[in-house]
Amino acid sequence: MDMAAVNRSVALLVLMAEVVLLQLCQAAEYKVGDSAGWTSIGNLDYKQWAATKTFKVGDVIHFEYNPKFHNVMQVTHAMYRACNASAPLATFTTGNDSITITTQGHHLFICGTPGHCQAGQKVDINVLRTPVAAPAPSPSGKPSMAPAPSPNSASSLKAPAGIDHPKLGLAMAAFVVFVLGFA
Repeated sequence: MDMAAVNRSVALLVLMAEVVLLQLCQAAEYKVGDSAGWTSIGNLDYKQWAATKTFKVGDVIHFEYNPKFHNVMQVTHAMYRACNASAPLATFTTGNDSITITTQGHHLFICGTPGHCQAGQKVDINVLRTPVAAPAPSPSGKPSMAPAPSPNSASSLKAPAGIDHPKLGLAMAAFVVFVLGFA
């Protein structure tokens, strides 16, 4: 393999890594219940709250609550429907719990305090399958880039701590240009 082919292969690998990093950088953080948080007071409709969001793998679901009165239990579908807190998959009790979504499908949470789930303190975080879409062809026959989707709400979208996204993208692009310059 000649040096130009090696350089193109390295550039392609770097470009693929940049796509993966950009997808991770687009992860959102959602505070369950927005400003009200995780509570049984105020008739908050968590089903409606979740219906206004588009959850993705990598998103962080943040529960803020008073740990003297509430907790967060991840449960099965049957336990969720019955408000059964007897054998949760996971229990969180700090009052400030962040859970990273790592798989597609339903992620079901209830408050295990007696009566709270029955009063509506439960949420279904449903991560839909999101196929990778190919760029739409443009009238000129050359591929065009589709615009990035907009976040569900500015108040619930935060960048992961410690990553300066614009500089990371710029650095990766500069590296690809540098490598391609030697091709």
